[in-house]
Amino acid sequence: MTPTDHGYDRSSTVGFFCALSAYSLWGIMPFYFKATEHIPAIEMVVHRTIWSVPVALLVIAVQRRLGELTALFRDFRIVCMMVITALLIAVNWGIYVWAISVNIASETALGYYINPLITVMLGYVFLKERLTRLQAIAVAIAFAAVLLRTVAGGVFPWVSLSLAISFAVYGYLRKTVPVGPTQGFLMEVVILTPPALAYVAWLSWTGENHFSLENGQAWLLMLAGPVTATPLIFYAFGAKLLRLSTLGLMQYIAPSLIFLISFTVFGEELDFWQGVTFVMIWCALVLYSTSLLRQK
Repeated sequence: MTPTDHGYDRSSTVGFFCALSAYSLWGIMPFYFKATEHIPAIEMVVHRTIWSVPVALLVIAVQRRLGELTALFRDFRIVCMMVITALLIAVNWGIYVWAISVNIASETALGYYINPLITVMLGYVFLKERLTRLQAIAVAIAFAAVLLRTVAGGVFPWVSLSLAISFAVYGYLRKTVPVGPTQGFLMEVVILTPPALAYVAWLSWTGENHFSLENGQAWLLMLAGPVTATPLIFYAFGAKLLRLSTLGLMQYIAPSLIFLISFTVFGEELDFWQGVTFVMIWCALVLYSTSLLRQK
């Protein structure tokens, strides 16, 4: 189903508001995971997986593409690739949720700022895409920022790099698989659901399961499905209707919101070298964005 199926044009305006909704929801998502910080990260990933299935199934049913999904699961190569992407997104989710729970949301913001530069590097290394001069300088500045943070600041930003690299590799692999965004997301959560259910069963057996109707925890955990799936669905429609350059510039909305929330609401402290790292990454992103605008 696309916007044209409902009788209106595939306009950039619709695409803009879809993408804006997606990035804004991702930007304020730390509030939800802050409310669930008492729940272990792996358990949150499990519930994100389980409760995303009915939401994604509903979208696929509305699109009348359940038949396509059956055919995709019969393709061994596609299933193998989707297993890999499912594991990558699960790792990404786990690191992100854990980082919010231990009050280092700013590190996740840095990771998602670095992500487009990692993506450019993957294109250069694996797809033999040429880097423009500005892109090469931007990547060099980002590398220097990480090195400076590690050597001078004495902190290796493994959370930021893990998030950036896992999501960049995830995006790269998803581009190589002939599967639509909503179908692909549903395949991933369906693949992850059996081990997720097994883990919930184990938690119940050991008495460590936080899913309880008595204290409202069940509803909070069930909300993980819509929280996870809704921005992805908005993003899928926005990506179809917008130029890549526009989408590339809009992706900074989410980490910018996370960055502001981490210091103004969550009370995190910004040390000197962390501040220098952010400034260097922002400079790199200005150069990268300029190269995008020139290309388009």
